[in-house]
Amino acid sequence: MSISRRGVFRAAGVAAATAAGVAASGGAAFAGGGIAASGGRGRSLRTGADIAAADGWRMFAGRKVGVITNPTGVLHDFTSIVDDMHAKGVGLAAVFGPEHGFRGTAQAGEAEETFTDPRTGVTVYDAYGANVAKMAGFFTTAGVDTIVFDIRDVGVRFYTYIWTMWTAMQAAAQVGDLRFVVLDRPNPLGGRARGPVLQQGYTSGVGLLEISQQHGMTVGELARFFNATFMERAGQQKLSDLQVVQVKGWRREMVGPDQADRWIPPSPNMPTPQTAVLYPGTGLVEATDWSEGRGTTRPFELIGAPYLDHRWAEALNAKKLAGVEFREAYFTPTFSKNAGEVCAGVQVHIMDAEKVDAIEVATHMLVEARRIYPEFSWRGDGGRWIGLLTGSGRFQEQLEAGVSAEEIIAAWQPELKKFVRDTRPHLLYGGPRQ
Repeated sequence: MSISRRGVFRAAGVAAATAAGVAASGGAAFAGGGIAASGGRGRSLRTGADIAAADGWRMFAGRKVGVITNPTGVLHDFTSIVDDMHAKGVGLAAVFGPEHGFRGTAQAGEAEETFTDPRTGVTVYDAYGANVAKMAGFFTTAGVDTIVFDIRDVGVRFYTYIWTMWTAMQAAAQVGDLRFVVLDRPNPLGGRARGPVLQQGYTSGVGLLEISQQHGMTVGELARFFNATFMERAGQQKLSDLQVVQVKGWRREMVGPDQADRWIPPSPNMPTPQTAVLYPGTGLVEATDWSEGRGTTRPFELIGAPYLDHRWAEALNAKKLAGVEFREAYFTPTFSKNAGEVCAGVQVHIMDAEKVDAIEVATHMLVEARRIYPEFSWRGDGGRWIGLLTGSGRFQEQLEAGVSAEEIIAAWQPELKKFVRDTRPHLLYGGPRQ
């Protein structure tokens, strides 16, 4: 895919867990026991990577492994899974870097070029933007028979890592039904699905399949859903050996990362868990001429433009939206939109993360701004990006027609309910879906 987000914007062991058997959608779901880790409000929690590593990575014995990961793909002691696999003798054949790169040196819409990792000696391929054919070529060149995916997602359709996974799944099928293993991690937004569902005709690098804007699934659950629902439509056979090493100790009502004090930014402009909570909504600001806070210390929390003023914060606070308050704010971005200009606007403060529906919040923000400020404009593309980000032309049409925020929100409820219903058979963790 060539379109970037910036452009268009220890365990009882895997061996014991394997006895749990094969779950729905043709994907084995491993659930490990393990050593309790402080996190998730004091609950015991272990990621899929921790569970597999505690078993000495035995599930990869005798395999030629290719790993798709980034700086978030770490164990509980912050060791990279690639470094640990290398040290433990796993047959690492290649690493595939997504947007921002394997070691995380690149900015939004950028990646690290293919290189030899100096620590492990493994070739790292630049997989960002690769289509299925190119990814399949990487797999063939590297000679892998097993693909491992381990990246912390933030639960939003237009965050590109899940599309790297989907492309890799298709490539794995095309090369010859390679084994595909997802080392699962918690969704920091919890398990509730929210927002509009992407419609045909609006696919891009920030949305390749019909899922809701805040999908409310882990990457492991998404992989199962993708395999069962979309693989044959894409002209590929379903993966026969799709395995998910489950997180232990996570439920859908748990909003926030697995351990808040261990948050690793999954991308340069996702510095905190609070950023992630707001991103499903305030990410839409990328489609406007406003600054979404890039070039500040609070991206996606500080929102503004040179022509906004105090009236916006006043109007938004009067709505008493659940879980947030708005502070009148002024800032000067150091890069990206409105760089070097003083922007007036708001800082969105999270008062109760469990109550925040970021997409509804952002809808009210856009409706109020367009009502108050005649200068409101899209980012020079006539609104193309807002269509790609929201998944259809409806949001733009309603906004420009002066429809209320409540009516805009109501319009996507039927498709959201259908998405929730369709994904239910592929879920691995209990708790609320809406």
